[in-house]
Amino acid sequence: MTKQEKIDNFDPNSVGDTTAGMFGLPFTLDECETVLIPVPWEVTVSYSGGTIDGPEAIYEASFQVDLYDPNKKDAWKLGIGMDEINDDLYEQSEKYREMAEFLIDEMAIGEDVSDKDDFDKINAACAEMNAWVKERCLHFLKQNKTVGLIGGDHSTPLGMMHALAEHHGNFGILQLDAHADLRVAYEGFEFSHASIMYNALKTKEVEKLVQVGIRDFCEEEVNIINESKGRVVTFFDRDLKHESYNGETWAQTCKRIIHELPQNIYLSFDIDALDPKLCPNTGTPVAGGFEAEQILFLIEQIVKSGKRIIAFDINEVAPGEEDEWDANVAARLLYRIANLVMTSQGK
Repeated sequence: MTKQEKIDNFDPNSVGDTTAGMFGLPFTLDECETVLIPVPWEVTVSYSGGTIDGPEAIYEASFQVDLYDPNKKDAWKLGIGMDEINDDLYEQSEKYREMAEFLIDEMAIGEDVSDKDDFDKINAACAEMNAWVKERCLHFLKQNKTVGLIGGDHSTPLGMMHALAEHHGNFGILQLDAHADLRVAYEGFEFSHASIMYNALKTKEVEKLVQVGIRDFCEEEVNIINESKGRVVTFFDRDLKHESYNGETWAQTCKRIIHELPQNIYLSFDIDALDPKLCPNTGTPVAGGFEAEQILFLIEQIVKSGKRIIAFDINEVAPGEEDEWDANVAARLLYRIANLVMTSQGK
Protein backbone atom coordinates (compact mmCIF):
# COMPACT_ATOMS: atom_id res chain seq x y z
CA MET A 1 0.00 0.00 0.00
CA THR A 2 1.34 3.45 -0.91
CA LYS A 3 1.55 6.30 1.59
CA GLN A 4 -1.35 8.06 -0.14
CA GLU A 5 -3.46 4.91 0.09
CA LYS A 6 -2.66 4.71 3.80
CA ILE A 7 -3.74 8.33 4.21
CA ASP A 8 -6.97 7.68 2.34
CA ASN A 9 -7.79 4.72 4.59
CA PHE A 10 -6.77 6.28 7.91
CA ASP A 11 -9.20 7.84 10.39
CA PRO A 12 -7.37 10.46 12.48
CA ASN A 13 -10.37 10.71 14.82
CA SER A 14 -10.32 7.05 15.80
CA VAL A 15 -8.72 5.33 18.79
CA GLY A 16 -4.91 5.25 18.59
CA ASP A 17 -3.81 1.93 17.06
CA THR A 18 -1.10 0.51 19.32
CA THR A 19 -0.12 -1.98 16.61
CA ALA A 20 0.76 0.87 14.24
CA GLY A 21 3.63 3.36 14.44
CA MET A 22 4.14 6.23 16.87
CA PHE A 23 0.99 8.27 17.54
CA GLY A 24 -0.93 5.39 15.96
CA LEU A 25 0.11 6.52 12.48
CA PRO A 26 0.11 3.90 9.70
CA PHE A 27 3.40 4.93 8.07
CA THR A 28 6.75 3.21 7.82
CA LEU A 29 9.83 5.13 8.94
CA ASP A 30 10.72 5.75 5.28
CA GLU A 31 7.31 7.37 4.76
CA CYS A 32 7.62 9.71 7.76
CA GLU A 33 8.86 13.26 7.27
CA THR A 34 10.08 13.38 10.89
CA VAL A 35 12.22 10.63 12.36
CA LEU A 36 12.84 10.52 16.11
CA ILE A 37 16.03 8.92 17.38
CA PRO A 38 15.56 7.38 20.85
CA VAL A 39 18.64 7.43 23.08
CA PRO A 40 18.09 5.38 26.28
CA TRP A 41 21.08 6.71 28.21
CA GLU A 42 21.54 8.19 31.69
CA VAL A 43 25.03 7.26 32.81
CA THR A 44 25.96 10.57 34.47
CA VAL A 45 22.68 11.67 36.06
CA SER A 46 23.52 13.14 39.43
CA TYR A 47 20.22 13.22 41.33
CA SER A 48 17.55 10.66 40.37
CA GLY A 49 17.30 8.31 37.41
CA GLY A 50 14.54 7.06 35.15
CA THR A 51 15.27 9.03 31.98
CA ILE A 52 16.68 5.89 30.36
CA ASP A 53 13.05 4.77 30.02
CA GLY A 54 11.91 8.12 28.62
CA PRO A 55 11.88 7.15 24.92
CA GLU A 56 9.78 4.04 25.45
CA ALA A 57 7.40 5.83 27.83
CA ILE A 58 6.86 8.68 25.35
CA TYR A 59 6.27 6.15 22.58
CA GLU A 60 3.65 4.34 24.65
CA ALA A 61 1.96 7.61 25.64
CA SER A 62 1.88 8.83 22.02
CA PHE A 63 -1.10 6.62 21.17
CA GLN A 64 -3.28 8.79 23.45
CA VAL A 65 -2.44 12.02 21.60
CA ASP A 66 -5.17 13.56 19.46
CA LEU A 67 -3.84 14.26 15.97
CA TYR A 68 -5.58 17.57 15.35
CA ASP A 69 -3.08 20.43 15.38
CA PRO A 70 -4.52 23.98 15.45
CA ASN A 71 -1.41 25.33 13.71
CA LYS A 72 -1.20 22.87 10.82
CA LYS A 73 -4.12 21.32 8.99
CA ASP A 74 -3.74 17.56 8.49
CA ALA A 75 -0.31 17.65 10.09
CA TRP A 76 -0.49 13.90 10.75
CA LYS A 77 -0.24 13.21 7.01
CA LEU A 78 3.44 14.20 7.05
CA GLY A 79 4.20 11.34 9.43
CA ILE A 80 6.24 11.17 12.62
CA GLY A 81 8.02 7.91 13.44
CA MET A 82 10.50 6.66 16.00
CA ASP A 83 13.59 4.65 15.12
CA GLU A 84 14.06 1.37 16.97
CA ILE A 85 15.30 1.62 20.55
CA ASN A 86 18.89 0.38 20.70
CA ASP A 87 18.92 -2.38 23.32
CA ASP A 88 22.74 -2.51 23.33
CA LEU A 89 22.85 1.18 24.20
CA TYR A 90 20.37 0.59 27.03
CA GLU A 91 22.53 -2.21 28.45
CA GLN A 92 25.71 -0.13 28.20
CA SER A 93 23.99 2.71 30.03
CA GLU A 94 22.94 0.39 32.85
CA LYS A 95 26.47 -1.00 33.14
CA TYR A 96 28.26 2.36 33.27
CA ARG A 97 25.56 4.01 35.36
CA GLU A 98 26.38 1.55 38.13
CA MET A 99 30.03 2.61 37.96
CA ALA A 100 29.12 6.30 37.96
CA GLU A 101 26.75 5.94 40.91
CA PHE A 102 29.51 4.41 43.01
CA LEU A 103 31.88 7.28 42.20
CA ILE A 104 29.21 9.92 42.88
CA ASP A 105 28.30 8.32 46.21
CA GLU A 106 31.96 8.23 47.23
CA MET A 107 32.45 11.89 46.32
CA ALA A 108 29.32 12.81 48.29
CA ILE A 109 30.92 11.53 51.51
CA GLY A 110 34.23 13.25 50.84
CA GLU A 111 36.24 10.33 49.46
CA ASP A 112 39.05 11.05 46.98
CA VAL A 113 38.25 9.13 43.82
CA SER A 114 40.43 11.15 41.44
CA ASP A 115 42.72 8.20 40.79
CA LYS A 116 39.91 5.82 39.75
CA ASP A 117 40.26 4.55 36.18
CA ASP A 118 36.48 4.08 36.04
CA PHE A 119 36.27 7.74 34.97
CA ASP A 120 38.18 6.91 31.78
CA LYS A 121 35.92 3.93 31.11
CA ILE A 122 32.79 6.01 31.59
CA ASN A 123 34.06 8.88 29.46
CA ALA A 124 34.99 6.44 26.69
CA ALA A 125 31.54 4.82 26.80
CA CYS A 126 29.87 8.23 26.57
CA ALA A 127 32.08 9.14 23.61
CA GLU A 128 30.95 5.95 21.87
CA MET A 129 27.32 6.87 22.52
CA ASN A 130 27.93 10.32 21.01
CA ALA A 131 29.50 8.76 17.92
CA TRP A 132 26.51 6.44 17.49
CA VAL A 133 24.07 9.34 17.79
CA LYS A 134 26.03 11.37 15.23
CA GLU A 135 26.04 8.50 12.73
CA ARG A 136 22.32 7.84 13.18
CA CYS A 137 21.43 11.51 12.81
CA LEU A 138 23.50 11.89 9.65
CA HIS A 139 21.83 8.78 8.24
CA PHE A 140 18.42 10.46 8.40
CA LEU A 141 19.58 14.02 7.64
CA LYS A 142 20.99 12.78 4.35
CA GLN A 143 17.51 11.47 3.52
CA ASN A 144 16.13 15.01 4.01
CA LYS A 145 14.23 13.93 7.11
CA THR A 146 13.36 16.30 9.90
CA VAL A 147 15.29 14.79 12.79
CA GLY A 148 14.48 14.86 16.49
CA LEU A 149 16.18 13.15 19.39
CA ILE A 150 14.41 11.68 22.42
CA GLY A 151 16.51 11.22 25.56
CA GLY A 152 17.63 9.93 27.92
CA ASP A 153 19.43 12.53 29.94
CA HIS A 154 20.61 15.83 28.49
CA SER A 155 24.05 14.48 27.58
CA THR A 156 22.49 12.57 24.68
CA PRO A 157 22.20 15.31 21.99
CA LEU A 158 25.92 16.14 21.68
CA GLY A 159 26.40 13.71 18.80
CA MET A 160 23.41 15.27 17.05
CA MET A 161 24.98 18.72 17.36
CA HIS A 162 28.14 17.34 15.75
CA ALA A 163 26.04 15.87 12.94
CA LEU A 164 24.27 19.19 12.39
CA ALA A 165 27.59 21.03 12.27
CA GLU A 166 28.77 18.66 9.55
CA HIS A 167 25.49 18.70 7.61
CA HIS A 168 24.32 22.33 7.99
CA GLY A 169 27.35 24.40 8.98
CA ASN A 170 26.76 27.27 11.42
CA PHE A 171 23.72 27.34 13.70
CA GLY A 172 22.56 28.60 17.07
CA ILE A 173 21.15 26.62 19.97
CA LEU A 174 17.95 27.57 21.74
CA GLN A 175 18.13 25.83 25.11
CA LEU A 176 14.93 25.57 27.14
CA ASP A 177 16.05 24.36 30.55
CA ALA A 178 16.04 24.86 34.31
CA HIS A 179 19.84 24.39 34.36
CA ALA A 180 22.62 26.22 32.56
CA ASP A 181 24.49 22.95 31.83
CA LEU A 182 27.77 24.85 31.48
CA ARG A 183 29.72 22.95 34.12
CA VAL A 184 33.17 21.72 33.15
CA ALA A 185 33.29 17.90 33.34
CA TYR A 186 30.81 17.88 36.20
CA GLU A 187 31.69 15.33 38.92
CA GLY A 188 34.66 14.27 36.78
CA PHE A 189 32.58 13.10 33.80
CA GLU A 190 33.58 14.81 30.57
CA PHE A 191 30.21 14.14 28.97
CA SER A 192 28.01 14.83 31.99
CA HIS A 193 24.41 15.86 31.43
CA ALA A 194 25.34 19.00 33.37
CA SER A 195 28.13 19.77 30.85
CA ILE A 196 26.19 19.42 27.59
CA MET A 197 26.21 23.11 26.65
CA TYR A 198 29.83 23.59 27.73
CA ASN A 199 30.69 20.75 25.37
CA ALA A 200 28.43 22.12 22.63
CA LEU A 201 30.35 25.40 22.69
CA LYS A 202 33.51 23.52 21.74
CA THR A 203 31.97 23.07 18.29
CA LYS A 204 32.94 26.11 16.22
CA GLU A 205 29.79 25.88 14.10
CA VAL A 206 27.70 26.68 17.19
CA GLU A 207 27.72 30.41 16.72
CA LYS A 208 25.43 31.26 19.61
CA LEU A 209 23.72 29.69 22.63
CA VAL A 210 20.48 31.31 23.81
CA GLN A 211 19.30 29.90 27.15
CA VAL A 212 15.74 30.41 28.37
CA GLY A 213 14.25 29.63 31.78
CA ILE A 214 17.52 28.99 33.63
CA ARG A 215 17.00 28.95 37.39
CA ASP A 216 19.59 26.56 38.83
CA PHE A 217 23.26 27.42 38.20
CA CYS A 218 26.62 27.96 39.86
CA GLU A 219 29.09 30.85 39.88
CA GLU A 220 31.38 29.07 37.41
CA GLU A 221 28.54 28.97 34.90
CA VAL A 222 27.69 32.65 35.42
CA ASN A 223 31.34 33.49 34.73
CA ILE A 224 31.28 31.49 31.49
CA ILE A 225 28.16 33.38 30.40
CA ASN A 226 29.62 36.77 31.31
CA GLU A 227 32.95 36.05 29.62
CA SER A 228 31.44 34.66 26.41
CA LYS A 229 31.38 38.07 24.65
CA GLY A 230 27.76 37.58 23.67
CA ARG A 231 28.11 34.03 22.37
CA VAL A 232 25.98 32.88 25.33
CA VAL A 233 22.84 34.89 26.09
CA THR A 234 20.80 33.77 29.09
CA PHE A 235 17.23 34.64 29.98
CA PHE A 236 17.10 33.64 33.63
CA ASP A 237 13.76 32.50 35.02
CA ARG A 238 13.97 35.04 37.84
CA ASP A 239 14.45 37.92 35.39
CA LEU A 240 11.64 36.71 33.15
CA LYS A 241 9.29 36.50 36.11
CA HIS A 242 10.24 39.96 37.40
CA GLU A 243 9.78 41.49 33.95
CA SER A 244 6.31 39.95 33.73
CA TYR A 245 5.45 41.34 37.18
CA ASN A 246 6.46 44.77 35.84
CA GLY A 247 4.09 44.44 32.90
CA GLU A 248 6.03 42.82 30.06
CA THR A 249 3.87 40.35 28.15
CA TRP A 250 5.12 36.92 27.12
CA ALA A 251 4.72 37.99 23.48
CA GLN A 252 7.13 40.90 24.11
CA THR A 253 9.55 38.59 25.88
CA CYS A 254 9.46 36.15 22.98
CA LYS A 255 10.38 38.95 20.59
CA ARG A 256 13.46 39.68 22.70
CA ILE A 257 14.44 36.01 22.72
CA ILE A 258 13.94 35.63 18.96
CA HIS A 259 16.02 38.76 18.32
CA GLU A 260 19.01 36.96 19.85
CA LEU A 261 18.67 33.88 17.64
CA PRO A 262 20.46 33.36 14.31
CA GLN A 263 18.63 32.12 11.20
CA ASN A 264 19.33 28.42 11.74
CA ILE A 265 18.34 27.12 15.17
CA TYR A 266 18.74 23.84 17.00
CA LEU A 267 16.07 23.47 19.70
CA SER A 268 17.21 21.64 22.83
CA PHE A 269 14.33 21.15 25.23
CA ASP A 270 15.01 19.78 28.69
CA ILE A 271 11.60 18.91 30.10
CA ASP A 272 12.57 20.47 33.45
CA ALA A 273 12.19 23.87 31.79
CA LEU A 274 8.52 23.32 32.61
CA ASP A 275 6.89 23.92 35.96
CA PRO A 276 7.61 20.72 37.96
CA LYS A 277 3.87 20.01 38.26
CA LEU A 278 4.14 19.00 34.58
CA CYS A 279 7.26 16.85 35.01
CA PRO A 280 7.49 15.79 38.69
CA ASN A 281 9.60 12.72 37.95
CA THR A 282 12.32 14.43 35.90
CA GLY A 283 15.85 13.90 37.16
CA THR A 284 16.45 17.31 38.77
CA PRO A 285 13.19 19.27 39.16
CA VAL A 286 13.45 22.93 40.12
CA ALA A 287 10.70 25.26 41.36
CA GLY A 288 9.57 27.81 38.79
CA GLY A 289 9.46 27.27 35.05
CA PHE A 290 6.98 27.46 32.20
CA GLU A 291 3.51 26.31 31.31
CA ALA A 292 3.34 24.02 28.26
CA GLU A 293 1.57 26.60 26.11
CA GLN A 294 4.25 29.21 26.86
CA ILE A 295 6.83 26.92 25.28
CA LEU A 296 4.62 26.28 22.27
CA PHE A 297 3.87 29.99 21.86
CA LEU A 298 7.59 30.80 21.78
CA ILE A 299 8.24 28.16 19.11
CA GLU A 300 5.23 29.34 17.10
CA GLN A 301 6.64 32.88 17.14
CA ILE A 302 10.03 31.59 15.99
CA VAL A 303 8.36 29.87 13.04
CA LYS A 304 6.35 33.01 12.20
CA SER A 305 9.58 35.04 12.24
CA GLY A 306 10.87 33.03 9.28
CA LYS A 307 13.74 31.45 11.15
CA ARG A 308 14.47 27.77 10.55
CA ILE A 309 14.62 25.10 13.22
CA ILE A 310 17.01 22.54 11.75
CA ALA A 311 16.49 19.82 14.39
CA PHE A 312 15.35 19.37 17.97
CA ASP A 313 15.54 17.22 21.07
CA ILE A 314 13.34 16.52 24.09
CA ASN A 315 15.14 14.99 27.03
CA GLU A 316 15.11 14.27 30.78
CA VAL A 317 11.62 12.73 30.67
CA ALA A 318 11.38 10.13 33.43
CA PRO A 319 8.20 8.07 33.75
CA GLY A 320 6.75 7.78 37.22
CA GLU A 321 6.43 4.45 38.99
CA GLU A 322 2.65 4.69 39.22
CA ASP A 323 1.53 6.88 36.31
CA GLU A 324 2.43 8.12 32.83
CA TRP A 325 1.99 11.82 33.57
CA ASP A 326 5.48 13.01 32.53
CA ALA A 327 5.44 10.94 29.34
CA ASN A 328 1.89 12.07 28.61
CA VAL A 329 2.92 15.73 28.78
CA ALA A 330 6.05 15.07 26.74
CA ALA A 331 4.22 13.15 24.00
CA ARG A 332 1.74 15.97 23.47
CA LEU A 333 4.46 18.60 23.38
CA LEU A 334 6.51 16.41 21.07
CA TYR A 335 3.71 16.17 18.51
CA ARG A 336 3.13 19.93 18.41
CA ILE A 337 6.83 20.77 18.38
CA ALA A 338 7.62 18.31 15.59
CA ASN A 339 4.88 19.83 13.46
CA LEU A 340 6.19 23.35 14.10
CA VAL A 341 9.73 22.29 13.22
CA MET A 342 8.51 20.78 9.95
CA THR A 343 6.62 24.00 9.18
CA SER A 344 9.79 26.03 9.75
CA GLN A 345 11.48 23.78 7.19
CA GLY A 346 8.80 24.41 4.59
CA LYS A 347 7.12 21.02 4.90
